[in-house]
Amino acid sequence: MSFDTLGLSPALLRALAEQGYTTPTPVQAAAIPLVLAGQDLMASAQTGTGKTAAFSLPLLERLYPDGKRLPLARKPRALILTPTRELAAQVQESVRSYSKHIGVRSATIFGGVGMGPQIDALRRGVDILVATPGRLLDHMQRRTVDLSAIEVLILDEADRMLDMGFLPAMKRVLSALPNQRQTLLFSATFPTEIKALANQFMRSPQEIQIAKPNSVASTVTHRVHPVNADAKRDLLLHLLSLDGSQTLIFGRTKHGCDKLTKQLEKSGLRAAAIHGNKSQNQRTRALADFKSGRVNVLVATDIAARGLDIDQLPMVINFDLPMVAEDYVHRIGRTGRAGSEGLAISLVSHAEEGLLRDIRKMLKQDIAIVNVEGFEPSHPLRLEGPGGARPQQGRAQQHNRRPRAQQPRGNGDHDHAAANKKRRSYRGGKPAASRPS
Repeated sequence: MSFDTLGLSPALLRALAEQGYTTPTPVQAAAIPLVLAGQDLMASAQTGTGKTAAFSLPLLERLYPDGKRLPLARKPRALILTPTRELAAQVQESVRSYSKHIGVRSATIFGGVGMGPQIDALRRGVDILVATPGRLLDHMQRRTVDLSAIEVLILDEADRMLDMGFLPAMKRVLSALPNQRQTLLFSATFPTEIKALANQFMRSPQEIQIAKPNSVASTVTHRVHPVNADAKRDLLLHLLSLDGSQTLIFGRTKHGCDKLTKQLEKSGLRAAAIHGNKSQNQRTRALADFKSGRVNVLVATDIAARGLDIDQLPMVINFDLPMVAEDYVHRIGRTGRAGSEGLAISLVSHAEEGLLRDIRKMLKQDIAIVNVEGFEPSHPLRLEGPGGARPQQGRAQQHNRRPRAQQPRGNGDHDHAAANKKRRSYRGGKPAASRPS
């Protein structure tokens, strides 16, 4: 199947071709015809499978049939709700790139930045509005946004918005929208509250499920390194010294991420931190530096586990295991995207045994447990039970055997490609076909 068969206009197909995208992912192939037919939709798929294009492409086609540019709307015609600022910015960037030959005007509304520029953009008029629930409510209360002309509503990462306590805000926003509209809900899982929301605000939605809940991409290799808690930093530095690829590291707390970032910088690594205490400008700059290769280690709290679209990220390291097992899936979903191979490493201390058991139970699969020579823990991990994995002795050199990162997918990021070129020399493998995010 190709995008040509899905009913998209030449203007959209041209934009896709210019980015090197030819073949739709399963969620795109399933969702695009339903959205074009005007159906309400509930869709579940793994992160990194192209959900953004699955709703933004048919949205653009429905608003602008045959790619015809229309007069600028004074009121937004479509609203996309996302849980985080980073995801909002990513979605808007995708909308811009797909609509480059149509001339759609879009805007983002999220917290952490001044409201003035957002108000100015709304006054000038936008076609598509991408927003986080909290800041959108602020604009609604100030009457600086008019949602009375919304034709299509998209809830992206709906379960994450639920986790972040946005359910009351989501209901208030939904209640302010026209009853006659198309509603699309994309979520990794469908908890009871999401289903209740769908029953209340959607019209006989079609359901598509591309993957089982809490499943992970088969292209990701999982590995656990047992280590004493006080030796984690040294083990991390050892692993990073063996591989200079772009690496996303997850910590549990904001303070811990800042402390670890400073320690990495003192060791000569180009590192940056991203978490909720950082201003939006700091977060945007850190992510941009990481994508461009100016920074090759990004340390983040779970705020980055969803919504960060980082092309060709070879490795994710859990410096601390997440407190909730499901967050492991969202963390490692940053690697192994769109068919490429990835590596997810977890540094696990004796105190985190219970968290690791929960993760293994949720994944329903073994995770290789590999001792690193010189960093063996004083207390071996005890993971008795069905599917238990015995620790394997591993020499440090084994960690060089990493999956190959794909070639850049025609996004014009030549600096990033150059920065990673020499780091891919030791990897083998065959790149997968390019697919839109």
